[in-house]
Amino acid sequence: MAQGTTWSSAKFGGGGYVTGLVFHPTSANLLYARTDVGGAYRWNQATSSWLPITDGFTAAEGFQHGVESIALDPTNDRLVYIVTGMYASTDATARLYISSDRGDHWTHVDLPFSAGANNLGRAIGERLSVDPNKPSTLFFGSRTAGLWKSTDSGRTWAQVTSLSSAKLSSDQLNALGGQAMGVELVVFDTGTLGGGNATPTLYTAIAPDYVNAAGLSSNLYKSTDGGASWAPVSTPVSGYHVPHIVRAADGLFYVLFTKGKGPGDGGPARLYKFDGNNWTLLNSNDSAGYGGISVQGSGSTARIALGVSGTWGEYSGKQVVQLSDNGGQTWREIEAGMPGQGASGWVDDVEIDPSNRDHILHVHGGGIVETRNASSATPTWNNSVVGLEETCTLGLRTPPAGAPYFFINSSGDVGTWVHTNLATTPTLSPYKQWNSGNSADMAWSDPNYIAAGGVVNGSATAGGTGYWSGDGGQSWATFAALPSGAATNTSEASNLAVTARNKVVWAPADSVPSYSTDNGATWTATNLPALAVQNGVARSYRLVADRKNPNKVYAYDSGGAWWTYTGAKVYVSTDGGHNFTLSQGSVSANMRFAPWGSSSMAVNPNVEGDLWVADGLAVYHSVDSGATWTKLNNFAPIWNGRNDWLGPEVSGASIVALGKPKAGSTYSAAVYVVGVINSVWGVWRSDDGGATWVRHNDDAHQYAGVGVMAADQNTYGRIYVGGTCRGVLYSN
Repeated sequence: MAQGTTWSSAKFGGGGYVTGLVFHPTSANLLYARTDVGGAYRWNQATSSWLPITDGFTAAEGFQHGVESIALDPTNDRLVYIVTGMYASTDATARLYISSDRGDHWTHVDLPFSAGANNLGRAIGERLSVDPNKPSTLFFGSRTAGLWKSTDSGRTWAQVTSLSSAKLSSDQLNALGGQAMGVELVVFDTGTLGGGNATPTLYTAIAPDYVNAAGLSSNLYKSTDGGASWAPVSTPVSGYHVPHIVRAADGLFYVLFTKGKGPGDGGPARLYKFDGNNWTLLNSNDSAGYGGISVQGSGSTARIALGVSGTWGEYSGKQVVQLSDNGGQTWREIEAGMPGQGASGWVDDVEIDPSNRDHILHVHGGGIVETRNASSATPTWNNSVVGLEETCTLGLRTPPAGAPYFFINSSGDVGTWVHTNLATTPTLSPYKQWNSGNSADMAWSDPNYIAAGGVVNGSATAGGTGYWSGDGGQSWATFAALPSGAATNTSEASNLAVTARNKVVWAPADSVPSYSTDNGATWTATNLPALAVQNGVARSYRLVADRKNPNKVYAYDSGGAWWTYTGAKVYVSTDGGHNFTLSQGSVSANMRFAPWGSSSMAVNPNVEGDLWVADGLAVYHSVDSGATWTKLNNFAPIWNGRNDWLGPEVSGASIVALGKPKAGSTYSAAVYVVGVINSVWGVWRSDDGGATWVRHNDDAHQYAGVGVMAADQNTYGRIYVGGTCRGVLYSN
């Protein structure tokens, strides 16, 4: 790593779905959080913030940045396990990561099944459990392949065929829309720790889909011989999911039944107390689901926190978190209508702090909220997201030096934001309801003019949209019209370029780009050829405006996918993006065909006609507006035995960006490339136009790959990157 380079998060705060919270049962303030796509975190009591513990995951581990389950060794507070894998399948794609230092470092084991951290039901669990009496024994409830057991601390695994040997076929999984729930959790019936002998009695909850596929007779099974044999347990309701089971100190179990998978299941739902033989109904809801349950104490004085999911709104009269202090005999609402910042809807995991009964937290679609005075008649709620950054960045754009903002951030689910302060949550956005931002750009000669494209989600006006601001994001207006394809083709592959105030060229996904010279009042199609859709993989031209000559606009066609065998090419416009001419030099350069997200183009903002392309495998440079190209031989992908039509395991060069040059350097910009040199993936920097390179990051700051990047024009050495749903990070 370049000497002196450090990394920080540009603050947003939360922004994504935290799917589970796991406290260590005996060590105070030791708490972990798992997310569906953004890795895992550990609470840092000293700084009152969340510490990311998966930032060392490599570019080849992006799929593993979804964490399905976390388990802790109750006898060793330094040992932590996580099971990862973004989407369930019938293939063996999951991993078990093991850390002996609370997540500071990891080793991993490839597992013989898949996980689904970003599938439906992703807050169910915990699917991974450690036997508290014999911690070398682990169980995992998989989505597609039944129940599994390890007796050597997760190094090897075997299916628990005494429960069932069934594994879903591809046809069965497809019939479920890819959303299998399978074996949902395992809970041990013990109040002791250590001792060396395996806990004999344990329960496992089974989702309706696996009950049917395996020919089982109940949603709940019990073993009294450590999992060697299993017997069905009669339950008071059937055909429901069991998202959580908690064993209280007195040996009673508190069991949630909810009809749907979640997130935010709408019910109906039931909470029962179970003594091993008898069921007692404690709470029910026919118009909402139950997501989370936590119990402290036992018997008639047990404190129970119940998460009510599928209801939206924090006003009085709603149910969000129900609390009982008498073992479930009576209940009161402690969040809806209370002071502070609450969060309804996806209340799919609730935890009472084992060392502080007044500290209650729950997850939601935008992070974590908590109260630290739960016993109050009016508990106060606040976000607990300091250090937790889970936005999925789809586009970054930096302005010229001296602009009143650092960058424009286009992100999934949270929209477009103009960042004027890296240490505070941004406030400047065109649309602050549920939406996604795909791309934005500014006029280089007038950076207060910004154009942005995206999609409005989940409303009567859902669909593609575009915005503009003439005052640096202080105020916004919607474009009066949209170019052809923008309203319906809303993939993140869409992008736009601004040549001057009121002049925009827009390439919606899978559409011919159009231009506007009247601030979006009208649009005219360019002469760029239509791009063939590649088996449903969205694509578009990547547009870049020359910053020294706004009449020049460049359009890069990446070829669409790894399997097209249609070479990438560059088109050049000299009339502001109205008409384009194919660069025969780009054809002669034999640039690789690659998908949208594995290739990019950038322009040197300090020199006219100075272009760079990362084609997925290598880097190309042109100093004559794309007429001729020179291939740099530094970069090469990591194939690891994969067929070329599938694409490399790690792209050789996927992103290029140019920023402020180093003082006294021989080239007019610092060049940054995300790629591989000498089999080492990283962000690489060159200060001499690509002659030599130095790694700009290190192994601790890889963020499961970098998907977007922009370079600062004010500060040498500063870049902004989006990892795998880790928000925006910047180098110092």
